[in-house]
Amino acid sequence: MTALLPRPGRTDVRISLGLLAVSAGSTLAVGLIDPDPYVRSAWPWGYALIAVASLALLWRTRFPRTVGVVSVAAATAYYPLGFPDGMVMACTAVVLYSLVRWGHRAFGWTLGIVQFLAVNGYELVANATFRPEALGIVGWVLVLLCTGEVVRWRQEYLRADRERKAEVTRTREEELLRRASEERLRLARDVHDTVAHNISLINVQAGTALYLMENEPERAVEALSTIKRTSKDTLVELRAILGVLRAADEGAPRSPVAGIDRIDEIAEATRSAGVAVDVKVTGAPVRLPVGTDSAAYRTVQEALTNVVRHAEADQATVLVDYRPSELVIEVADDGRGTLGAPAAGNGISGMRERASLVGGTVDAGPLEGGGFRVRARLPITGSDERTG
Repeated sequence: MTALLPRPGRTDVRISLGLLAVSAGSTLAVGLIDPDPYVRSAWPWGYALIAVASLALLWRTRFPRTVGVVSVAAATAYYPLGFPDGMVMACTAVVLYSLVRWGHRAFGWTLGIVQFLAVNGYELVANATFRPEALGIVGWVLVLLCTGEVVRWRQEYLRADRERKAEVTRTREEELLRRASEERLRLARDVHDTVAHNISLINVQAGTALYLMENEPERAVEALSTIKRTSKDTLVELRAILGVLRAADEGAPRSPVAGIDRIDEIAEATRSAGVAVDVKVTGAPVRLPVGTDSAAYRTVQEALTNVVRHAEADQATVLVDYRPSELVIEVADDGRGTLGAPAAGNGISGMRERASLVGGTVDAGPLEGGGFRVRARLPITGSDERTG
């Protein structure tokens, strides 16, 4: 028996033994307090049915449908046999309520209706009478089953509410992780743009200083001064970026994000590396969104960095064209250009990623007759406030 049936839970044991005590006790009390010679003695078969109806609930949780059939059948068989009218029906009440509450709705309702029809149908056939209290039993069964439905619905609602809250929490955590990833990517681009541009200038100026050290010491000193200034600017920008990393939870950064108003600084640094830079601004300037402003600045910075590092150019042109719905940035040089499409690297990829984040595009490629051009189109819709 132990191998066939699992060990019952504590709650089921308490309910089963409690129903056994109530059913057997009420039957015994009715026989002692109000003995009726026309009522059949409950010993032994009446108490046997009571034991089956109540002890079957030991496995109510593990086998709800099987227990329902066994318990209801035993309780149903008890009354037509003429035993004392005890509280055996309490076993049926617990079983039907449990079935409906746990989701076995059709099975529970069917079992309750079948029991009612079996008991009262037997009375009608055997005695040719209909007991008025049968209507009260119908109401009792309906209340019992409806109570199980309400409790089941409330449990499902609470479970759905818990799942919804868990989903909201999970979604919030994913959003935080996504934002953190985007912020790391943005900072990585900033580090790359800052270091690549300034280190390239330092490298060019260091080579110039070494070349001119003996023959033209004045120009060598000028190159070393440029190195000092550029390295200082690099350290300042790196400290600012690291400050953002250290104080990620302290709110917005206190220093403004580099924007298009600092393009002249980049041009001047590039000129000091030996490349003549001409900056042209066309159209009516507007106050740009922060993302567009930063993307424009970084595009010019990276494009001029590539001119210094790879183009071997003598001159570069930076065009800033304000159009009604977009800002067009063009950086062109007269260097050696490339054969075919440019190789994919962090510089051009970074420019394209920055532009795509604000809904823009970047095209880069060689020019006919030599040279290279980078063109970025960045949307500025909604920026109606004029600058200057």
